[in-house]
Amino acid sequence: QVQLVESGGGLVQPGGSLSLSCATSGARFTFNAMGWYRQPPGKQRELVAGIMSGGSVDYADSVKGRFTISRDKPRNALTLHMNNLNSEDTAVYYCGAARFRNRATRDGNGMDYWGKGTSVTVSS
Repeated sequence: QVQLVESGGGLVQPGGSLSLSCATSGARFTFNAMGWYRQPPGKQRELVAGIMSGGSVDYADSVKGRFTISRDKPRNALTLHMNNLNSEDTAVYYCGAARFRNRATRDGNGMDYWGKGTSVTVSS
């Protein structure tokens, strides 16, 4: 059974940094697309950053220049480095993965596997 597990969330002050990790177990194949998603309180899930099979990356406008996504493709592992965090970054962050889809979807629909999420709170 494929499982994704996120880690690295927590409480951080505005302007601070955090790194999130997503580890995969149980997969006998390599994911094509992976992505980090977030769901702020009371809002819908949104793509934060996605990485395609060939390594191309895609960021939400709100995080460009502040967040960096990277992956260890053979291990199906994903990382998100977040800098200069602000209160609008407060959310539960999820790792999503697609076996065949080439690109992470904007709303997460169509992604095949999900972690349970890790909470990020940006507050002073």
